Parts: sequence; C-alpha cells; structure tokens
Amino acid sequence: MKKLLLVALAAIGGLLVYRQIQADKAEQDLWTEATDSVPTGSTGV
Repeated sequence: MKKLLLVALAAIGGLLVYRQIQADKAEQDLWTEATDSVPTGSTGV
C-alpha cells in the first residue's frame, strides 16, 4: 500500500513540475513576442 501511495505522489509531483515548466515557457514566449524588435524594412503601411 505504501508503494502505491509513493507512486501516486511521484506522479502528482511530476505533473506539477511539467505544468510549471509549460507555464514558464508560455510566459517566456509572451515576453519574447512583446520585446521582439521590429524587422528592418517594415514600413507598417
């Protein structure tokens, strides 16, 4: 029974780490997009 509990806790911990990594990546992508420089030669018209 203790092994099953340990496996369940490890799976939950892995899921939480995975979700945190995905959230950090999404935030980094937003920052990259927001701070990306405008390409040269673009007139915007």
